[in-house]
Amino acid sequence: MGCRIYYKKRRNLNEKFNLFIFILLAFTVKICAQRNTILIIADDLSPDYFGFYPNHGDTVDVPNLRKLKENGILFTKLSSNPVCSSTRAGILTGRYSFRTGVGGIVGGVGGSNQIDTAEISIPKLLKKHNPDIAKANIGKWHLKQPMPAVNLTSPLALGYDWSEGPFIGQLPSFTNWQKYTNGVLSNVTTYATTENVNNTITWLKAQNKAKPFFIWLAFNAPHDPLHLPPADLHKFTNLTGTATDIRDKPKEYFKAMIQAMDREMGRLFDSLKVMNKLDSTDIIFIGDNGNSTRTAQIADQNKAKGTVYEYGVNVPMIISGPTVVNKGRISDALVNTADLFATIVENFGYTNWQSQIPSNKPVDSKSLLPIIKNQSDSIRPWAFSEIFKLTTDSADGKSIRDLQYKLIRFDYGVEEFYDLMVDPLENKNLLSGKLNAIEVDRYNYLCNEMSKLVGSFTCKKLVQVKNSIPTDINIFELVPNPSNSNVTINFSRESGEKYSLKIYDNLGRIIDHQIHLSLGKGIVIDISQYDKGIYLINVSDGKITQTKKLVKH
Repeated sequence: MGCRIYYKKRRNLNEKFNLFIFILLAFTVKICAQRNTILIIADDLSPDYFGFYPNHGDTVDVPNLRKLKENGILFTKLSSNPVCSSTRAGILTGRYSFRTGVGGIVGGVGGSNQIDTAEISIPKLLKKHNPDIAKANIGKWHLKQPMPAVNLTSPLALGYDWSEGPFIGQLPSFTNWQKYTNGVLSNVTTYATTENVNNTITWLKAQNKAKPFFIWLAFNAPHDPLHLPPADLHKFTNLTGTATDIRDKPKEYFKAMIQAMDREMGRLFDSLKVMNKLDSTDIIFIGDNGNSTRTAQIADQNKAKGTVYEYGVNVPMIISGPTVVNKGRISDALVNTADLFATIVENFGYTNWQSQIPSNKPVDSKSLLPIIKNQSDSIRPWAFSEIFKLTTDSADGKSIRDLQYKLIRFDYGVEEFYDLMVDPLENKNLLSGKLNAIEVDRYNYLCNEMSKLVGSFTCKKLVQVKNSIPTDINIFELVPNPSNSNVTINFSRESGEKYSLKIYDNLGRIIDHQIHLSLGKGIVIDISQYDKGIYLINVSDGKITQTKKLVKH
């Protein structure tokens, strides 16, 4: 009997110990799996001030952003809207501007509708998914007018637990400005960029360490007014800060402001490390639209901020943190800033958020997690941008691009079409002349996609460049076609001239480009690794160009 009692007690102890271990492991897994997210938004910032972007201009030293890039993914083809309010509304709701109504600058030139607090937002979804997620909006808001007074709590109405920062867009001064903390006004003389980081760190320290968090950190920098930041935040010792000096050297002051922002971001990262939160936090850094004309590094400044040209909407983005697989990558994937909505929500584990979206409020956002986790190199075949104001002007319009071509339709009816691969500054409107077969194909595709998105309109009937040979003569044949493995390109005529061979996929991307010495030989191409679909084979010897479709089974 005594042995049986001893065994029973021992078994009970083992069961309790095992239960303790199970609870401990479960708790540990929960902590290890915790994902926090900080979205950092710079105001009016194009990629060309950063030396790690292709085709950059005059650059600035940003060691903390470089470190972020080295531990993350650099995106080269992020499309925003041309101004701040509409871009921010798109991120917050995952919806394009023609759906939210926020098409321009709230309270700015031309005006814009304000955001509707009934919109389903990132913080609202996170609260529904997990009430323990802490959610803070720090910095610039600029989605509502400050009157009536109830608007001052609109960040809270859209789901944030805490809101602290300037409510309007441009500050009157970076060292003398008004801050609203959950709707309560205070006057601030601390440098605005520094104050934003101070507020973020203070809020983080006040949170339960075991709870995940989402922070929307929106700097006013490097937006106007241009100024000389505190001396310990930059390395530009040749600047005096006088009005005359700022007028004469706007780009130097702009770079000093960027460097001050980078320095304060580094202080935030250091604080996260001290709090043991850096290794569980994904950080997203973006610009909200392109540089203003005063700081633009392009010759045609009519294509800067406020326009749907590339310099107005192509902005930097770096995503870094524990979710990133194969760090140090560069992604050329087409991305919209609105895609951050689904990305952030799904990164917190809410993968079925679509069930909360009413059918009359469609969301356009697509999650970037397949790219972040290195499971795919693309999420969408095109990227869309737009601007429209309460008082319309000639810049109002929409654009849609694939990896090579871009179609712009201004609201007054004019269209422009560009080959971004050879003309990244959009100087040659292809619609001013005759188009080749590939250009016609891509125009029709982009025009039809835009028509389906925003409503029916008529696409142009384009004039195609005719071949300089009779239509019954072919430069080449594809054998076999269709195919699922090897395809031979047999040329029907010989030439001593060099010729080029290009293969385009159904997104308009060049996936192969070869230069050969003559047309007299056949070429075997292995398409076994290609996805199923239609490809365009383009051959040119400088005098004659011909394009044919290839079908991959």
